Amino acid sequence: MRFLMLNWRDPRNPLAGGAERVSLAFLRGLAAGGHEVDWFAFDFPGAPPEECIDGIRIHRSGGVFSSVIAARHWYRSQPKFDLVIDQHHGIPWYAPWWSRTHCVAYIHEVLGPIWRSFYRRPTSEVGRIQERWTHWLYRRVPFWVPSESTREGLVRHGVREVHVFPNGVDVEPLEELLPKPVTGPVKLVTVSRLAPNKRVDHAVRCVGRLRERGKAAELTVVGDGSEMPALQKLVGELGLDRWVRFAGYQPEKEKLESLAKCHVLVHPSVREGWGLNVIESNAMGTPAVVYPVGGLVDSTVNGETGCVSAAETPEALADSVAWLVGEEARYQRVREAAWRRSGAFRWGRVIPPVVTFLESLASGQKLV
Repeated sequence: MRFLMLNWRDPRNPLAGGAERVSLAFLRGLAAGGHEVDWFAFDFPGAPPEECIDGIRIHRSGGVFSSVIAARHWYRSQPKFDLVIDQHHGIPWYAPWWSRTHCVAYIHEVLGPIWRSFYRRPTSEVGRIQERWTHWLYRRVPFWVPSESTREGLVRHGVREVHVFPNGVDVEPLEELLPKPVTGPVKLVTVSRLAPNKRVDHAVRCVGRLRERGKAAELTVVGDGSEMPALQKLVGELGLDRWVRFAGYQPEKEKLESLAKCHVLVHPSVREGWGLNVIESNAMGTPAVVYPVGGLVDSTVNGETGCVSAAETPEALADSVAWLVGEEARYQRVREAAWRRSGAFRWGRVIPPVVTFLESLASGQKLV
């Protein structure tokens, strides 16, 4: 069979992130099954128009305002595809109306409040309305999502058929859970792009709240992005220079070492499709404290593998961290449960059901 992924970015794009890592893993699963797999994405400076990555043919053309036209033009010159995967990031490719084959819409999260993180009114409200309208327009198209939270958001927008398959992680859980007592300062870590929707400033303020309560705490910020200057300024204003360290971007090995060394991952994002870094952290024997938002309430089992804060505030985040590390026995129980659960998200377990699902759609089977 022949499969096509439409996605804004491909794995080599400098702005590629978790969505592209996950997409590549699933497409590798299709290619390993003997299928032909193509990926059409935006062009970016210095990129060749075509290349092959892990057996997947990458095609690049167009940008934000021209990609749909470029994709349609390229598509007409190709042999027939059995399934087109129309991956949305707020704005779709409208493939069901021009591809003339089976389609599945693939999204990681309903953006909703994320629009307000990047745009001011009225642009943010136009984005939210456009997203709801898009989901209604696609209501008869099957959707593929990574979490129940995303499924529920789509159903509220009128979508009729949604299939949930959790994401996998590239990280293998530690072979053995090494001792990590909660002694000395509580070591917190954030791992994400430093973008407005990640709200890393809440993690910084959480350190301040803990220290105000007499709880020694420090934070390592792993990642880079547009919010770095503002975060560094905030740290100075709060007098937390000694307790907050900016590690910048770290290669995979160093990132995992940072996760393993710390006691708690804090992730106060506006919304996630799943929360890849939560499971990666769990695999390193480190539980997470997250906000009560879509995706993160799916990747974290509250009170069992980590903690979901009561509210989306630095104070609530600090409350959850204090609860988690407040008793040694409780902390050790939670981190062990998180570590054990992370094994369920190995790619070897996650990919086969998705490949079967996509093959069924490509053959025209009705799944609902």
